[in-house]
Amino acid sequence: MTAFAVALDALFADAHLARDVVYTAEGGAPALVRAILRRPDDVTNFGEARVWSETTRLDLRLAEVANPRPGDRIEIDGEAFLIQGEPVRDRERLVWTVDLRLA
Repeated sequence: MTAFAVALDALFADAHLARDVVYTAEGGAPALVRAILRRPDDVTNFGEARVWSETTRLDLRLAEVANPRPGDRIEIDGEAFLIQGEPVRDRERLVWTVDLRLA
């Protein structure tokens, strides 16, 4: 295991940064996994206008979720979300970042 992987495991174990979520792949069984939730604002240019929107993103460890897909369900504190768009892996191929929308 690389030093980066060890540090990443520590981050996902930290109760202040990560939380338990329920991940359900389409057609699969629910699984409890650790995730880091981010809700940044996003500004998109549309012609001459700038559109502000709230986003919900989640980081998942590849060790726990091997292949997240659009449409997979994630439950955070009783609130259901669906993965939208294609998940993106980090450079070291240890973490997936997924965009979520309300289910």
